[in-house]
Amino acid sequence: MLDIKFICENPELVKENIRKKFKDEKIPLVDEVIKLYDEKRACESRANDLRANRNKISKQIGMLMAKGEKEEAEKIKKLVTDQADELKALAEKETELTQKVREVQMKIPNIVDSSVPVGKDDSENVEVEQFGEQTNPDFPIPYHTDIMALFDGIDKESAGRVAGEGFYYLMGDIARMHSAVTAYARDFMINKGFCYCIPPFMIRSNVVTGVMSFEEMDAMMYKIEGEDLYLIGTSEHSMIGKFIDTITPEEKLPLTLTSYSPCFRKEKGAHGIEERGIYRIHQFEKQEMIVICKPEESMDWFNKMWSYSVELFRSLDIPVRTLECCTGDLADLKVKSYDVEAWSPKQKKYFEVCSCSNLGDAQARRLGIKVKGEDGQKYLAHTLNNTVVAPPRMLIALLENNLTFDGEYYGIKIPKALQPYMGGTEFIKAKKVFKG
Repeated sequence: MLDIKFICENPELVKENIRKKFKDEKIPLVDEVIKLYDEKRACESRANDLRANRNKISKQIGMLMAKGEKEEAEKIKKLVTDQADELKALAEKETELTQKVREVQMKIPNIVDSSVPVGKDDSENVEVEQFGEQTNPDFPIPYHTDIMALFDGIDKESAGRVAGEGFYYLMGDIARMHSAVTAYARDFMINKGFCYCIPPFMIRSNVVTGVMSFEEMDAMMYKIEGEDLYLIGTSEHSMIGKFIDTITPEEKLPLTLTSYSPCFRKEKGAHGIEERGIYRIHQFEKQEMIVICKPEESMDWFNKMWSYSVELFRSLDIPVRTLECCTGDLADLKVKSYDVEAWSPKQKKYFEVCSCSNLGDAQARRLGIKVKGEDGQKYLAHTLNNTVVAPPRMLIALLENNLTFDGEYYGIKIPKALQPYMGGTEFIKAKKVFKG
């Protein structure tokens, strides 16, 4: 969320930023919020004038009463009463306008960093760098859920009867591998100096609107019926919410946290080969990293955070690349974002496994996350988040890139870094013969 004074002082810059994001339908919001803010300020000015005048009149009444001029004093008292009614009306109008200003303000996109490439949608995102050679085995690679089925590792049919489409049971070695990945990711981030957290899995509406745009909220969040609670779509939501209305001494920054949680998402409009299987689902688990820091340090942390994801995936023998999200692919609160994508030998292309975002002071402004400097001055922190691993997608990449085939049975090589979390297991053999 942009500062209202910044919008009023730089309307054309804000409009141009909206054009860069190809959201021209939001351009009128700039003039609308400026008009509402001017009305609010006019209300405040009139109210202040009335308060000053009331104080002045009160002194006059006292003087008149002291002189015994009660009739004249009563006339002036009537004026005070009339002004009190006007003040009450102004206060109500000011409250209404304040709310309207904030509602419109929250719909205006954040200013993207000047380094972000201009593009209409994710098809115009820009590859930055590839890490590791693409694996292209000389044997057929089954679809990821078919691989799991060969190890008796997945049951979508039963999950469908229990919860419907978009859910699954993981079992046996595949379930153990899932847990091993999350445990490894947890320790990986702890070794980077991050504090491990398990947050609440539900948050209130004021936190939801503090961490994301209204469009994201509608597309992602599940609401608890009859309560002011939402299931989190990622632990970033409750982890950033942890600092709502707080003031952190500057010397305690940066705050570096890594959090585990289940995640719940509507995943509206999912389709295509990537969206079948367990690529896009309603419930999954995730390890996240969150940083709260000084504004001048946020881009340095942004680069550290995505590089941690690359390092982790490469430690599991998974080729990856970084992709810079263009202006049209950035959510409204984001200043800059990189996707880390893993190589899929099955699809012969990369697919998203991590998303690293710098949100500037947008979340901090919405949630009141402030820092107290050494000089005693308070300012808004910058917030960043990045996926460490989301095991459903990590499992796809892990299985496909570490798959073996002897002509009859498939197997999975367990990367060395993961073996301690698998009880020392180096290799897993399928329980079923592949029949093509």
